[in-house]
Amino acid sequence: MKIREDFLPFSKPSIGDKEITGVVKCLKSNWITTGPVCKEFEDKFCKLTGASHAVSLSSATAGMHLVLLAMGVGAGDEIITPSMTFASTVNMISMLGARPVFVDIHRDTLNINADLLEEKIGPKTKAIIPVHFAGAPVDMDRIVEIADRHHILVIEDAAHAVGTYYKGIHAGGFEHIAIFSFHPIKNITSGEGGMITHSDEYLEKRLRLLRFHGIERDAWRRYGKGGTLEYDIHQPGFKYNLTDMQAAIGLAQISRLDEINHRRMEIAKLYIEGLKGVEGIELPGIPEYDHVHAWHLFIVKVLFMERSVFMEKLSQYNIGYGFHFPACHLLSYIQKQFGTHRGMLPETERVAECILSLPLFPDMKNDDVLYVCEAIKEILSQNL
Repeated sequence: MKIREDFLPFSKPSIGDKEITGVVKCLKSNWITTGPVCKEFEDKFCKLTGASHAVSLSSATAGMHLVLLAMGVGAGDEIITPSMTFASTVNMISMLGARPVFVDIHRDTLNINADLLEEKIGPKTKAIIPVHFAGAPVDMDRIVEIADRHHILVIEDAAHAVGTYYKGIHAGGFEHIAIFSFHPIKNITSGEGGMITHSDEYLEKRLRLLRFHGIERDAWRRYGKGGTLEYDIHQPGFKYNLTDMQAAIGLAQISRLDEINHRRMEIAKLYIEGLKGVEGIELPGIPEYDHVHAWHLFIVKVLFMERSVFMEKLSQYNIGYGFHFPACHLLSYIQKQFGTHRGMLPETERVAECILSLPLFPDMKNDDVLYVCEAIKEILSQNL
């Protein structure tokens, strides 16, 4: 086959006139930091998820940090999480002095195996952090039932899950906590940013204090019309707020969510049709329970070729790719600090050696997807 001349990236944000107009309007308003546009963005997320509260942030990592702090997580505590996740989660756990307790996954969906959860729960367990991996929801009924029975909190890692539904309920709508990401590769973006959703009045106050230096009133309520400049700090906090400029992009994106995710689903279906039955590649598994997949990522498993060789071949065909993720329990500092080791999570370790994310973004053309499929077939045929 003829190799394309232009490079097909792994991901690209879908930014159009609506996003640009929103940012320009914000700039012309003379209010660009946290203010009314952030509040509107938060309200839209409450409506989307069904949660009572939404707190916008500079990143999902900031959200994880604040949630764990607000829960009082510290030395001696344990947080249950899959190892197949982005390292920011275990970074925040370890930096607070707590211990990540890792659970293995289902090979097909890469989601946490709820059957293995209960054996990991102990007297020091503070929370379970399931990941809706690649946009496929975890089995929330099972996880919430186990957590409620043991009186521990669930923190949904919903970084991949804007537009993900489990049995008709959007991620973040289960009366626990969820954390969303708006990094540029995510289904919707605000450039950078994150959102915490929850339904707890006490937690809401704690999160907003921790988000902005421990000050009860943010800049809008201090410097906006009728604002009061005086403030006091009873507990120090951080500088984790989202700006109105970023929220303006996010608002435009969330208004296009159905369109964006519909296109992502079309692309995923094209991949499934184009790669079905191809020897040497394993397609993503689909949960059997009722759900809506957000298709944040399209992850394949490379079976009969070294992944590094496969990646190099894709590059030769001018195709980008992603790697989601290295197994966290095998990261050097995690092994050194917590004594984790190879062999403790067999499914995670097996898939971590062979997973690869193919290009997937709304502005991809059908011909782009077909090109990737044909390139993969050609690459694999050379190895047989």
